[in-house]
Amino acid sequence: MTLSVSQWVFLSFAAGMAGFIDAIAGGGGLIQLPALLIGLSNKPIPMILGTNKVPSIFGTSFSAAAYFKRVKPDLHLTLAMAIPAFFGSAAGARLASAFPKSVFRPIIIVLLILVALYTWKRPHLGMEENLTFTPRIRKWLVGGFGALIGFYDGIFGPGTGSFLLFILVGLIGYAFLKASATAKLVNIATNFAAILTFSFTGHIWWRVGLLLAIANISGSVIGSRVAIRGGSPLVRRVFLIMTFLLIAKVSYDWATTK
Repeated sequence: MTLSVSQWVFLSFAAGMAGFIDAIAGGGGLIQLPALLIGLSNKPIPMILGTNKVPSIFGTSFSAAAYFKRVKPDLHLTLAMAIPAFFGSAAGARLASAFPKSVFRPIIIVLLILVALYTWKRPHLGMEENLTFTPRIRKWLVGGFGALIGFYDGIFGPGTGSFLLFILVGLIGYAFLKASATAKLVNIATNFAAILTFSFTGHIWWRVGLLLAIANISGSVIGSRVAIRGGSPLVRRVFLIMTFLLIAKVSYDWATTK
């Protein structure tokens, strides 16, 4: 299969916008994955999911590097979340072709609505760091949620960044900017695990993935600079917008496939 110039332009633009949005507050999958489903409509779903992870990991890595220059995450807590997320994502990707996505959609809709309402009703949430629990309990909590979110990212994906960000802000007490920087590092782990798993089964179209990575990186670099300049208030606003859009998108998918 070869892609036309118009298809390349369409997919590259989507990857660039996905990288930009994802670097600020997550939610890039809301743009990039549907674009790949359209552009690669005659490819099997596992290959589309696998190919989607390639530009995602490159863009996320570059935005994480940009954040790391200005925002210093707690590396111990990040590892406590990233390692279980890695194995959870690998397990999810392994089951991606066999597990019905319809099972996830109503659950994800309810969870996203709760996340959006909780954040919207608390305008000061995530504006300043206000850590909860002891360091030991925090690590156990992020480890458990990291494994669950990682599994979800490997098997389905949309909203992963939003869930990571919310756990770090709403449960752990990070400010949005620091939470976004930490979530990027965890997301690298989930993307890498999924890529390894999908590559073993031959479900990655590397040529498309690597070329779209260039566009995603460009968007990610710009988005991370915008986020750092705008700080936690900007990240919160974009997070809410993308969460509401994600609710609409998943609800529409669920309604049209019932």
